[in-house]
Amino acid sequence: MRKNIVAGNWKMNKDFAGAQSLMEELAAYAANSSANCEIYIAPPALYTVTAKNIFEYSKVEVFTQDISEHESGAYTGEISADMIKSVGAKGAIIGHSERRQYHGETDSHCNKKVKLALDKGLTPIYCNGETLEQRKAGQHLDVVKNQTETALFTLSADEIKKVVIAYEPVWAIGTGETATPEQAQEIHAHIRSLIAAKYGQEVADEVSILYGGSVKPDNAKEIFSQPDIDGGLIGGAALKIEDFSKIIGAFN
Repeated sequence: MRKNIVAGNWKMNKDFAGAQSLMEELAAYAANSSANCEIYIAPPALYTVTAKNIFEYSKVEVFTQDISEHESGAYTGEISADMIKSVGAKGAIIGHSERRQYHGETDSHCNKKVKLALDKGLTPIYCNGETLEQRKAGQHLDVVKNQTETALFTLSADEIKKVVIAYEPVWAIGTGETATPEQAQEIHAHIRSLIAAKYGQEVADEVSILYGGSVKPDNAKEIFSQPDIDGGLIGGAALKIEDFSKIIGAFN
């Protein structure tokens, strides 16, 4: 049975005091939340140990925003899967659109990272999604198909069930364009159908697929009510406890 998940990606935001304050607010909220979902946060990697300490007895699981494709070695600035596991992180976001755009990450890189994360017992949140140009050219289904197959389809059936997928319509983030719940559902259903074609419907029905396109308190319930959308990967709204808690509460 797939899980409902609300994951907060803090990106490169908050100084230490601000991050600690937000974590404490979230821990207090989570202690009293009856929402039917798992809660993940991915703060800047520097704060992973602090986050793990604050959420030690909480429902909130801690992720990092990336991991290296290498196990260890002379890779200055990189953070390994073993490192994040050793401080208690549950997993890592892999292939976020900003990593692709600013750091040149490809689906081949993502494939290595996903496999390494799984080998280390971590949960990968694998991100995919098309750009505005690709959407306008009608290439969105093919783009997402190629991303999904290249990054994930070397996995076994048991492995892919442990992956969380986050669909990011890059064209609807900071462009003034808006994805409707129906457009989001179309891609989520498409991704699930690809998994079903490769691994069978039973496996596909166990994979959680999150929506990563500007989820807000006022649209979360409608988005999460779509049959193939199992939650959200939240950006800006995860930085305000008032907004993030309302999005989590959409699963009440």
